[in-house]
Amino acid sequence: MNILLLWSAAARKGYRSPAWIGYHQTQERGGHILKGEKATTIVYGATFVPREEREKPEEEQARVPFLKRRQVFNIEQTAGLPSRFSQPAEPVPLPDAIACVETFLRMVGATILHGGESACYCPARDLIVLPDPGDFLSAPHYYATSLHEHAHWTGHPGRLNRDLRGRFGSTSYAAEELVAELACAYLCALLHIPGQLRHAEYLGEWVTLLKHDARAITTAAAKATEATDFLCAAAHWCAESEASEAQEEEEIETV
Repeated sequence: MNILLLWSAAARKGYRSPAWIGYHQTQERGGHILKGEKATTIVYGATFVPREEREKPEEEQARVPFLKRRQVFNIEQTAGLPSRFSQPAEPVPLPDAIACVETFLRMVGATILHGGESACYCPARDLIVLPDPGDFLSAPHYYATSLHEHAHWTGHPGRLNRDLRGRFGSTSYAAEELVAELACAYLCALLHIPGQLRHAEYLGEWVTLLKHDARAITTAAAKATEATDFLCAAAHWCAESEASEAQEEEEIETV
């Protein structure tokens, strides 16, 4: 959920930096929060063992999950931080991003068939079907669509085993499409591919889904993260591999 919370805050407030930091972390690094700036709330999930369970053997103890709030600030709300934190990253040129996503998808190794007028994933054949690249409005549109279908591909019973049996208009179909759309958004951000909502016709179904299940967005975000992590692992790719400062384990949230 933190990715969605921080994306939403950045969109509302016009932040261009993808980096966020805590109040004490800012002070520890010699910086400060600008006067009048307000924090954004994210959540931290963990579990604890109730007192009455602690006398039991560890394998029999019941653990209770909880969410704890944490306040963070966008880097643009701070001053005085070292330049490696405050200096915005240079945008990745589109040709480089396309080369990266092509390598990523090739490493994933899903079976793709080109042709026809629509994109889909066929679970029975474990096959991704895409129109020819030249039939898309742009190269980013083609790759974003491919990433969306690859997200569905992760739901196969031999992979993450999600429910892929729903029909258009059903709750399960809307839920799976929400997972795929969120995973696509995460992947587009990681791979520097300009993304856009390509399935606006599902918005009504998503609104209905969220009205009936208050936890649906949390569940979808978690499953989308699993799908994203699965594809990154299959491609042997990680965001840190591109970062020159990756050797420093800094606790700045970047999304």
